[in-house]
Amino acid sequence: MQLYPEERLELVQAAVRAMVGLDALLLTPGPDLRYVTGYDAKQLERLTCLVVPASGDASLFVPRLELPAAAAAIQHPLEMVPWDETDDPFALVADRLGDPEVVGLSDRMWALFVLRFRDLMPDTGQLLASSVLRDLRMRKTPAEVAALREAGAAIDRVHAQVPGWLKPGISERTVASRIAESILAEGHAQVDFTIVASGPNAASPHHEVSDRVLAEGDVVVVDIGGTMPTGYCSDCTRMYALGEPPAEFAAYFEVLRGAQEAACAAVRPGVTAESVDFVARNLIEAAGYGKMFFHRTGHGIGLESHEDPYIVAGNHQVLEPGMAFSVEPGIYPGAHGARIEDIVVCTESGMERLNNAPRDLVVIS
Repeated sequence: MQLYPEERLELVQAAVRAMVGLDALLLTPGPDLRYVTGYDAKQLERLTCLVVPASGDASLFVPRLELPAAAAAIQHPLEMVPWDETDDPFALVADRLGDPEVVGLSDRMWALFVLRFRDLMPDTGQLLASSVLRDLRMRKTPAEVAALREAGAAIDRVHAQVPGWLKPGISERTVASRIAESILAEGHAQVDFTIVASGPNAASPHHEVSDRVLAEGDVVVVDIGGTMPTGYCSDCTRMYALGEPPAEFAAYFEVLRGAQEAACAAVRPGVTAESVDFVARNLIEAAGYGKMFFHRTGHGIGLESHEDPYIVAGNHQVLEPGMAFSVEPGIYPGAHGARIEDIVVCTESGMERLNNAPRDLVVIS
């Protein structure tokens, strides 16, 4: 099964037609364009724009100098409209659309482009393309799940090497540099993030690496991820300790381990996204650590490391087979902190973990 099948464009166009009043989607470089065509176009000041009308054929407006790359990336029939340096590509797109009532714009379209389209089509309403694409992108095909499974295995291989880089006297920055090299060596096309948070830095969920030097007794949060050549992302968090961790850490880590396990086990078709959050949160709160868990339990993953569905209170989205997301509760007392994260996918009967590195605290002596 193809990762970017030809029929995807037909599905997207059908979704455009199904939204009353919407005349077209305008997709510029980013995950939406890649999802529909497979083309990982560069974000440039020169406009690249896929026009998907409710009726009629789709077309890709592309700078002439980018035409060879577009033609090589898109493996199915699609009209390509190259434009030259002296052309106004926004006017070309507007002329093709005529007088649309409403257009959907890529969620990540540059404001520069949004405002230019508004100037040329002042009477046209604008909405986010995600209102059309969200449901499609959220339900991964078997090929997409396979790509995420490959990404999960690749980041697991990186975590397997981490204990060899953690030792007293080495800085977070040095460890992160070695992790970044390994992320690429294990098959990713790019490094998305390398969180190496030691000691009190572990209490900051999105800590940026620093020059702090690791010390005996430190606990270390290692949260890492990248993007594979397929375009699909990895994301996994594991916990490490340099020698025996503090006694209070050991107590709440066991609570966290149980909460993460229970939340993963709660994933199945028919339950809501928020119910998975509740499972983890209720166990942590019951143990007295509720105020120390102050972020959502998870986020969707695919062509973006953070996308729908979000595993958070208030999200009544019913889980369906093919939905992939993280399960990553955390506890952050201040002097140290902990988080455990797996990517899971909802299956017909339950869930599949896409990360299989050991989840227990790894003590490095």
